[in-house]
Amino acid sequence: MEKKRFTRFSEFYPFYLSEHADPINRRLHFAGSTLVIALLLFALVTGQWLWLLAVPVAGYGFAWAGHFFFEKNKPATFSHPLYSLLGDWVMYKDILTGKVKL
Repeated sequence: MEKKRFTRFSEFYPFYLSEHADPINRRLHFAGSTLVIALLLFALVTGQWLWLLAVPVAGYGFAWAGHFFFEKNKPATFSHPLYSLLGDWVMYKDILTGKVKL
């Protein structure tokens, strides 16, 4: 299967959202991203920097579970890592603002 090519994020984001159509997948992404924020804040406040090792596990663990078990597709992280990371946070903001439904 040929990798889709995107020249800017505004082209990628609709594709990203289509890969996150299942509400459980979106909820898992939201939970993982919230946990990432909590871990970052905890490490910053306490100075216990070892907790930063849990950040990628929390973020990707929840997201990949959503893709593999509910969405049944391959995470965009594997084909578009930077756009996918940006997409995670734009979708997080869009969920918070009600633009994307949980």
